[in-house]
Amino acid sequence: MSSLLIKNGTIVTMDRDGRIIEDGYVYVEDDLIREVGGQPGLHLVERAEETIDASGMAIIPGLVNAHTHLFQTLIRGLADDKPLLQWLQSVVWPVTAAMNEEECYWAALLGCLENLRSGATSIISQHYINASLHNFDRVAEAVSDSGIRALLARGFADKNYYPAIQEDERTILLAMERATHKWQGAAAGRIGVEFGPLIPWGCSEHLMTQVVRLATEWGVGIHIHIAETREEVEMVLAETGKRNIEWCADLGVLGPRTQLVHCVWLTPAEITTIAASGSTVVHCPVSNMYLASGIAPIAKMRKKGVNVAIATDGPASNNSQDMLEVLKFTACLQKVHTLNSRVILPEDVLEMATLGGARAMGLADTIGSLEVGRKADIAVIDLDTPHTAPVHRVPSALVYNTNCGDVDTVIVDGRVLLQGKRFCHLDEEAVLKTAGRAARGLLARAGVKVS
Repeated sequence: MSSLLIKNGTIVTMDRDGRIIEDGYVYVEDDLIREVGGQPGLHLVERAEETIDASGMAIIPGLVNAHTHLFQTLIRGLADDKPLLQWLQSVVWPVTAAMNEEECYWAALLGCLENLRSGATSIISQHYINASLHNFDRVAEAVSDSGIRALLARGFADKNYYPAIQEDERTILLAMERATHKWQGAAAGRIGVEFGPLIPWGCSEHLMTQVVRLATEWGVGIHIHIAETREEVEMVLAETGKRNIEWCADLGVLGPRTQLVHCVWLTPAEITTIAASGSTVVHCPVSNMYLASGIAPIAKMRKKGVNVAIATDGPASNNSQDMLEVLKFTACLQKVHTLNSRVILPEDVLEMATLGGARAMGLADTIGSLEVGRKADIAVIDLDTPHTAPVHRVPSALVYNTNCGDVDTVIVDGRVLLQGKRFCHLDEEAVLKTAGRAARGLLARAGVKVS
């Protein structure tokens, strides 16, 4: 049995009472939190095999990045200043369609390290580059090697999509069955698998009925982009006569294990439908601004009882995966949208980034707060910096001041992955160099010249 004591930090528990414990400690045995409190007794100090001094730091539940595309790390910055469909057509589709298995691995490993550096201990990544059956495997292997917790949505489209990426129904369902059998519960339970239909306009209704049936049968979730742009809503209306959420509801897609990504262009009735279904909305504020897609009305959604998680989106539409940066944008975007400075408070943002993400992953009783019996997924954030000090309110400092460079220590499943801002288990410099070579090879093979 391994044991770890983190002490002298300000603990943001995210428990039901919203407790914040100054000069507190978290005691971990193996992969679970065993004690949380004020100053530890001598028995814990003596029992702990390893001790981390978190003086001047905040100890928080690991953040959940509830929507990204890990493979996009190799193409970040190539398609700036374009709306969604042009962004897809000009770079994302033609370049990523050429990705091979090794490039998928190094892109994903780089993406996992980037997430860990920003305090994200869990991610939901949608992977839809499937020219090789083993591309998904290599992404899962990278997740396993990185130590992060992940829900991997096997992405697909069977119509209206880029031909090199589009797949037929049989191929999709067989590949999903294989991925679920091989990876569900892998890496000591850190990896989960779910269906990842890309968008309503790219998936036939027959395919979606099969997805809903099998997701229920296999006990897995569904992860889908919804109403990201006004143009996409019009496309689905023209083809089906239905708005995005009505289309989902009629096909049985909605439910507690479903994550609806973006949800920018919704009607009040659609928000009510989502709330009644128990589905999660995943908000990607930076991506929505970057692609000029619009502003998701998440404050209205939360008032209706919708569970909202937050995310970076993929590195090609952000262009980073800095979850701490996303915290600030989440708050500020709603304030300027509603002209109400109190519409979203720091505590609300932290709830979405931790417990909201845990619910999205189906892990509401497992991660998301620092409580006895929960998984030891923990981030320690340095608050003793020129851009945070003096700290009057820790939730405010976390949301409005910090960035990925402030993350000192990251623990997943009780394993210390980052300490003193250095990775303990992987050679970060080697990963950066290899991923850089992979990116250059990919662009050369795809015939893309960077101007």
